Amino acid sequence: MTRILCIDDEAAIIRLLQVVLGKDGHEAVGVSNWQAAKAVLEQRDVGAVLLDLGLPDRDGLELIPLIKNLSNAPIIVVSARNDISEKVAALDLGAVDYLTKPFDGDELRARLRAALRRGGVDQNTENVLAHGLIRMDPDRHEVEIDGRRVALTPKEYAVLKALVAAAGRILTHATLLEQVWGKSHREDVEYLRVAIRSLRLKIEDDPSQPRLIRNEPGIGYRLA
Repeated sequence: MTRILCIDDEAAIIRLLQVVLGKDGHEAVGVSNWQAAKAVLEQRDVGAVLLDLGLPDRDGLELIPLIKNLSNAPIIVVSARNDISEKVAALDLGAVDYLTKPFDGDELRARLRAALRRGGVDQNTENVLAHGLIRMDPDRHEVEIDGRRVALTPKEYAVLKALVAAAGRILTHATLLEQVWGKSHREDVEYLRVAIRSLRLKIEDDPSQPRLIRNEPGIGYRLA
């Protein structure tokens, strides 16, 4: 059983989350404002946080860095706000996922499972990163896809490494650009698109219908 902190000022949503999360044996702790959430985070361990953005005492976006200062638990935003700028802001601030209300309970459970797996990345050795069919050895700068060695450029390698390290999570365009090209290139989305196209040609069975590197329109990319 994992304790999940649910921050939402709608009692009906809290009750729904308790039912949905209970299907996987989780304990849903519901609170309606930041002060109550802060008390829980300071006093109890939580496995994940489900965060609404429309709270009575603080805007939810302001809470993401505050939560991260108190806990390492992954944060999934569950909000009626569906504007792309809100989603990008939440992910850039450190949320691992964003689900728009009204939500499907099974989808929420699946996204929570991914977050609880810490992105699904297996550390098979101290330095090797592995996810699904992808295996990366940073020391040797080598990549294997289903046992097949793949030659990547330094930028392609850096993009794939970032995606593998955050597998299952959405990485925004700005986050990837800053990690790979530096802060001065946070707006140069075409750099990233070129690298993603090239990566897909090298690692996808059918680059026209990618199964590994998924596009989140207007937001960024996610490694499935």
